[in-house]
Amino acid sequence: MDARPSRSILSLAGLALAVVMAACSGAPPATPTLEPVTPSPSTATTTEAPATAPAESPAPVTFPVELTDDEGTTVTIAAEPQRIVTLTPATTETLFALGAGDRLVGKSEDIFLYPPEAAGVPDVEKFDGSAVVVDIEQIVAAKADLVIAGGNFGTPPDAVQKLRELGIQVVVVYAPSVEGVFTDIELLGTAVGLPAAGAAMAQRMRDEFAAVAAAVAGEPSPRVYYEIDATGAYYGPADESFLAEMISLAGGEPVTTGSTTAYDIPAERLVAADPEVILLADAAYGVTAEDVAKRPGFDTMTAVRNGDIRPIEDTLITRPGPRLFLGLQLLASTIHPEAAIPVSSPIPPVP
Repeated sequence: MDARPSRSILSLAGLALAVVMAACSGAPPATPTLEPVTPSPSTATTTEAPATAPAESPAPVTFPVELTDDEGTTVTIAAEPQRIVTLTPATTETLFALGAGDRLVGKSEDIFLYPPEAAGVPDVEKFDGSAVVVDIEQIVAAKADLVIAGGNFGTPPDAVQKLRELGIQVVVVYAPSVEGVFTDIELLGTAVGLPAAGAAMAQRMRDEFAAVAAAVAGEPSPRVYYEIDATGAYYGPADESFLAEMISLAGGEPVTTGSTTAYDIPAERLVAADPEVILLADAAYGVTAEDVAKRPGFDTMTAVRNGDIRPIEDTLITRPGPRLFLGLQLLASTIHPEAAIPVSSPIPPVP
């Protein structure tokens, strides 16, 4: 498993790339030093997503319900869950947007907490230096009847196994692709007894993605380096990764690491790729365009020569939850600042 910098792991918690890259740094994550600038497209307009044929509304869930999670495990949920624990920030957001936020009795720690309504939910999973730690005793004491965990080591597998041994139903979700995010939202809607809400949310997101695709269809596709971090090494999207897919959907050609598993990119490869746009997801930690321009060899890059080094808010783009379409809109408008990228309202948490 490849190492990744500790300071940005929590901003990406619950996402595939965070999991793949989470490993060996023992230092605690740093606190962001500034709010990243969110560029606004000069010609952006608030638009409705293009109309698509509405999906057939799913039938109400009759419990017990049997479903298969993203690890292929068959899970039988005996009754509509009333005391739920979410072990990724994305699933916390999703349950609030579905209308089940008031049933949460535990959640994963989130330094970029969203929605604010989740502040009162106790943290039962935290990042402790170099490891994700799940408080099994606290989950049991909360009398949880459903735990939604993160796959691909987002939640430690031994914690998932222990919870199941204790008789608590665990649904593991892991979205390696954008379509996987949509299907996970539908899966979670079914798991908590709100299939119509899950289907409607997934359809709204598909429509919003289609609107961005239409907006960038006629635009050039610049080479884009998305910098996750540059502490000790340069970290960007792996080949065929979720983040690389997002950059492509936003109308860019992602500069990737050359590996489907490694998120560190050799400086020589990065310089040779000659990115035309550099996006700084680590701007929240104080990295500036001036810092990038001073790096050895970077002065030859087209992005540096043209001044196309732009800060960006990472959480919207890499968190696989109900705000993901806002992340795609932000990504597209930052890559194509002159294009008319749709600007939409977020899906609000349901009271």
